[in-house]
Amino acid sequence: MATPILSQALCRQHTGSSIPLKAHTAWFAGRAMPCQSTRGCRYQRASLRVCAVAADKVSSTVAEMPKVKANKAKLAEMSPETAKDLYKDMFLGREFEEMCAQMYYRGKMFGFVHLYSGQEAVSTGVIRALRADDYICSTYRDHVHALSKNVPAKNIMAELFGKKTGICRGQGGSMHMFSAEHGLLGGFAFIGEGIPIGLGAAFKIKYKKDALHDEKADQVAVNFFGDGTANNGQFYECLNMASLYKLPCIFVVENNLWAIGMQHNRATNPTAGDDSPFIYKKGPAFGMPGILVDGMDVRKVREVAVAAIERARRGEGPTLIEAQTYRFRGHSLADPDELREKKEKEYWQARDPIPAFRKFALEEGLMSDADVKEIEKQVTAEVEEAVKFADESPKPERGQLLENVFADPKGFGVSPDGRYRYEQPGFGSGTADVS
Repeated sequence: MATPILSQALCRQHTGSSIPLKAHTAWFAGRAMPCQSTRGCRYQRASLRVCAVAADKVSSTVAEMPKVKANKAKLAEMSPETAKDLYKDMFLGREFEEMCAQMYYRGKMFGFVHLYSGQEAVSTGVIRALRADDYICSTYRDHVHALSKNVPAKNIMAELFGKKTGICRGQGGSMHMFSAEHGLLGGFAFIGEGIPIGLGAAFKIKYKKDALHDEKADQVAVNFFGDGTANNGQFYECLNMASLYKLPCIFVVENNLWAIGMQHNRATNPTAGDDSPFIYKKGPAFGMPGILVDGMDVRKVREVAVAAIERARRGEGPTLIEAQTYRFRGHSLADPDELREKKEKEYWQARDPIPAFRKFALEEGLMSDADVKEIEKQVTAEVEEAVKFADESPKPERGQLLENVFADPKGFGVSPDGRYRYEQPGFGSGTADVS
């Protein structure tokens, strides 16, 4: 039965949305946070050199970046087609995530939902520089990574709604996006889980090329993870193995300065000779370049990513990239976001990567006002259609419950008569015949 539609809009970005609202969630929906932010960076290539970008010193929770001269000529090298693609991808990521907030508060999504708003320059800057046959591994904040890898917005939204048309047929939900077709090797709920998976993909590529002499095996695998994960043992083990075998693996630390409610500077000891902890400096210790980049500037993220990707394809091994960025919302939609200081949030919101790139593209003649309006119109329509598709899609059938659970479903999950065991009389009481 259709839910009555309320006319009021709860988000300034989605005025006019026709999505049903449950009255008891209205208070939470009114807490949607606006977004805005800007900054600078540069990658200087040298075999095992530590590289960084320039930035202003800000809040005590933000590591001060070493000054490095930027290659402005290289940063300016961008075609109108690339500029439009980058802007559309970032704008899509933001609109999708803000719509997810509305749908969550309207009771359309369940469980924990972690939004990516504010960090779009990292996903877009790295993933849009990849090929379709490259791999990525994500975290529990995976919606936008999936979008950047060209997974259809409607299927991601359907997955969030728990519908059969989702990319995991409604069984993965927000934190477990997966698409073999698009090289998305999964979102992972526990920190560090995805890094060995991405490393395994890189090992497969290396093995196919060196042992099986497959000259077409020149893909790369990119691991995304947060600053909190950088203190996890799997991270160091994988850095070692990637460097040991010169695997085509890129490690991207999305340092948004907060591991749930723990400030990065309180959880990680400063690196030698520094007043703040720098994750990228861990790269050279394992024999790979470490690069610090402004994660709020898509052009500079892309420059660093392209260099790392080219290096991996040449067989020169892995790269560790630390992108300093910021999430504009709490850790999840269940987080009231009361731990971060107002001044800190306002600083980063004033440097929103999306309007910053739009300003650059307009000034450089890479996009016109008409182009911007058309892109935003297309994206808005795509997101609205995604919600409509997800809302109208069917729920998974009961028979799907035990599919893809057991290695041998015919030997354990399915009865001799072909029915699922949970359909047998007495299954819930423990008296079902399971011989």
